[in-house]
Amino acid sequence: MFTRRCVLSASVLALGLNRAGFAQEQSYPDRPIKLVVPFPAGGPTDIMGRIAGQLVSSALGQNVVVENRPGAGGTIGSQDVARANADGYTLLLGGTNTNAINAAIYKNLNYDPVGDFTPVASIAVDSSALVISPSIPAKTVQEFVSYLKDKPGKLTCGAVLGIAPHVMVEYFKVVTGTNMVFVPYKGGPALIPDLLGGQIQMTFGAKSLFLPYIQSGKLRPLAVTSDARWPELPDVPTMNQCGFANFPAYQWFMVLAPARTPAAVIDKLNVAINDGLKSPDVQTQLAKLGTEPRIRSQQDLAKFMAEEAQQWAKMVSSADIKLD
Repeated sequence: MFTRRCVLSASVLALGLNRAGFAQEQSYPDRPIKLVVPFPAGGPTDIMGRIAGQLVSSALGQNVVVENRPGAGGTIGSQDVARANADGYTLLLGGTNTNAINAAIYKNLNYDPVGDFTPVASIAVDSSALVISPSIPAKTVQEFVSYLKDKPGKLTCGAVLGIAPHVMVEYFKVVTGTNMVFVPYKGGPALIPDLLGGQIQMTFGAKSLFLPYIQSGKLRPLAVTSDARWPELPDVPTMNQCGFANFPAYQWFMVLAPARTPAAVIDKLNVAINDGLKSPDVQTQLAKLGTEPRIRSQQDLAKFMAEEAQQWAKMVSSADIKLD
């Protein structure tokens, strides 16, 4: 009798917990949601985070607090979200840097950039341009490579340490057999003035940040990484057209939740973001930033993340990039 009563009590308790969990999922969100952006304010990831926050807030009628938590190539903020309660109230604006590159570039991560997260929704993609200082006489990638080979170790390149432009710069040096001195930066706000002032001569810059400087003539683009030429720069070829077939085309941005977040919560967030991305106003906003909305199914997102991680890991390995 005692055993039967214990079993019945356990069953009733489990049923009660299940019903409580279901009720919580149905009422989600009943308090503000925190969206962690693991990079400083003002950069492409921060901009995407604020757009995503607006979409979720408008659709679900709850405040979304965007919190910038930068450091170590996005690993600090990402780790905090990976360890957060899997209830949908702490989310990450992740993407190429945090969820495809970090696992390959950092030796001692305390979390799995792919396995510790559940994909919620894709936001957009941003391509880059190979840009140089106008003081460099080269007008094409081929001329620039020849110029570099004539001056080995004389020119400098720069990027924020541990993210996609860093990998692309180092990979470019490997595949072209050139030698430039790499200057690491903690954030774009410090890099751009140095590039404009000639302290560094080359980088790969995101369209969302660098297009205005290119259009004003302050920086010279030699190629773009996207599949097609930028409409704003029809005379600038793609990296593929310049003979670099395996160069990554895009950096992607995605909202992620801690692993084991309830499916019902993920579904609500996914619908909110995907429906918002279909809005002409949002698409216009993204286009002005130089980014393209990308809507993917949840099943496709997990596969896509894994494939991207493999692709960037190969590049990191080829460039022999290692960070503590």
